Amino acid sequence: MNIDISEEAGVRYLHFGSSWVQGAMRIARPFALELDYTREMMVPLLLHGDDWPRKILQIGLGAASVTKFLYRHRPQAKLTVVEIEPRVAAAARQFFKLPEDEQRIDIRYGDGADFVIASKQRYDLILVDGFDADARTGRLDTLPFYLDCRARLADDGLLCVNLLSRRKDFGKSVKRLEEAFEGRAIAFPSCDSGNAIALGAVGGSPAPTLDELKAAAKRLKQESGLNLLPTLARLAQSRHLAGGTLQL
Repeated sequence: MNIDISEEAGVRYLHFGSSWVQGAMRIARPFALELDYTREMMVPLLLHGDDWPRKILQIGLGAASVTKFLYRHRPQAKLTVVEIEPRVAAAARQFFKLPEDEQRIDIRYGDGADFVIASKQRYDLILVDGFDADARTGRLDTLPFYLDCRARLADDGLLCVNLLSRRKDFGKSVKRLEEAFEGRAIAFPSCDSGNAIALGAVGGSPAPTLDELKAAAKRLKQESGLNLLPTLARLAQSRHLAGGTLQL
């Protein structure tokens, strides 16, 4: 696999041997989230207080955008990141300002599905964003994998997955999530990029109202600069906020 770096209009991009973007960083704001789908992967932060999450498992490092955002804006959190390709981590450090902090960012090299099977930890938040150069997910989009993730979640834990909504089997991916989480799974309306973020929740997760979500989004925007209000506006038009409460 080739790892390539490009720059345009003040933004640095990560590619895996093709024009398809695997990650991005605005050079002037290295801890901000440049791509829409990475912003939407932060929606779980709206469902809990500022002291959540404390233990995070991230599968797929990419340009480390999500890692850096959580590192900066959730200082109580410890992140375990599983990356199958060591050269991706090297590129994240060299070109995308991934912090060197072994106390809070634990990089593991290997297959994410194997790691989840072997892990004895329970995580508040599991983030899955793993694709190869041909946009294939392999075992990271299967029912056994989603069931393994659910088993590794804390009582109020959430799984957040980046899916490609333009793929023919996108609906099957959502159904697998729904089966693994016994119906407690949703997929957001997709971004312009063709990415769709899906969430799976275990039994102890809250069911906030739209007003509560908006208030949390305003706090997050004030604290971090991340504006999830447009995402909530799109979500409000979907069946997932029927009756003004998030159906998750």
